[in-house]
Amino acid sequence: MFTGIIEEIGTVTKLSHEDENLVLTVKSNISSELKIDQSVSHNGICLTVTSIDNNEHTVVAIRETLAKTNLGSLKLNEGVNLERAMKLGDRLDGHIVQGHVDQTAVCTFKESQNGSWLFSFKYDDSLNNITIEKGSITVNGVSLTVVNSKKNEFSVAIIPYTYEHTTFKQIEVGDTVNLEFDVLGKYITRLHELKQE
Repeated sequence: MFTGIIEEIGTVTKLSHEDENLVLTVKSNISSELKIDQSVSHNGICLTVTSIDNNEHTVVAIRETLAKTNLGSLKLNEGVNLERAMKLGDRLDGHIVQGHVDQTAVCTFKESQNGSWLFSFKYDDSLNNITIEKGSITVNGVSLTVVNSKKNEFSVAIIPYTYEHTTFKQIEVGDTVNLEFDVLGKYITRLHELKQE
């Protein structure tokens, strides 16, 4: 479990393939503190650390993960939002984030607004995922509050700290991002679907 509060921006230093898996090596200030088998969120995707070498760590993404996320489009030297799993008893500063990406979305709008930034994203609504205004959404692992919610699209407002300390400053119109919808909303949606059956 994660909170969606990004600890560090890592840098992709190596990308390779083993069969259908993507092997990803990331350099960061927290890599040397990690342990093998530890779960770490990479752009909102819970991945297991398989090796550590000084200030770099390696994780592997399998076909299922690559099909549902934007990991396959990462490039060398690109930034990655990193967060270690929360500890029991810690404050929950963001919201409950599982690190299980539901689907991707495309950035349709980005605007500087005198000290903050407004981003809009559009996603395929065939999976029945929903957002609500003032509800929670995770974009590339960042816990955010929905500002404007419509069918299969939503907007978020980004404060300067979040803009500077996450990969949001790299996102441009047309870019694909990872989405994890609020877990409580997913349960409510599923219960409603079961009542309709």
